[in-house]
Amino acid sequence: MENRYEVGRRAIKNIIGDMLIVVMAGGKSSRMGFEKPLALVRGKPMLLWVYDRAVKAGDAVVAVSRNTPRTAEFCKERGIETIETSGKGYVEDIRFILKEFGEFVSVACDIPFVRAEDIREIVENFEGMSLTGVLSPKIVPDFIDLKKLPIYEGWVIVGLNAVGWEGEMFLELKNPLLALNVNTPEDLALANTIANKLDTSWA
Repeated sequence: MENRYEVGRRAIKNIIGDMLIVVMAGGKSSRMGFEKPLALVRGKPMLLWVYDRAVKAGDAVVAVSRNTPRTAEFCKERGIETIETSGKGYVEDIRFILKEFGEFVSVACDIPFVRAEDIREIVENFEGMSLTGVLSPKIVPDFIDLKKLPIYEGWVIVGLNAVGWEGEMFLELKNPLLALNVNTPEDLALANTIANKLDTSWA
């Protein structure tokens, strides 16, 4: 008799089209003090800001772990497909998903202003080699502290990637708000300030 994991795994494989999009929501959120995916941005859980964009771009699921039981329950209540990872770390979780489901797009749950077109751009440019989404520092808005952002070889690294079996390339994206990833209460406050100024179509 199949266990629940195997049934869920088969169900997810059955919905995969060209490339699975995985919203990563299993981290420890140590700097927030609570489950980050459920942090409210303009009254809406941050996870849904990201997931709602992901499903517009393709077949999407949410990766949860023992670190995020409330997030897992939140998804279950709404009929959102989930993958359970170990939650030991980003690299470990990425490797697990790659092994179980093959090449996929990874979208961090803490970049609430990602757009469906950003995700589609990653999918459309993927040719087998891993892609890391990056921004030019020149387009990062002044209200985001550039000194706090992950920068590598002159590029700002954002939480949107295509994960393949080999290599790594950078893909320059154009959405400046991808630079904001919510890791602290201060980041969350900034996200709410931005969200309150955006058109309601973002929510």
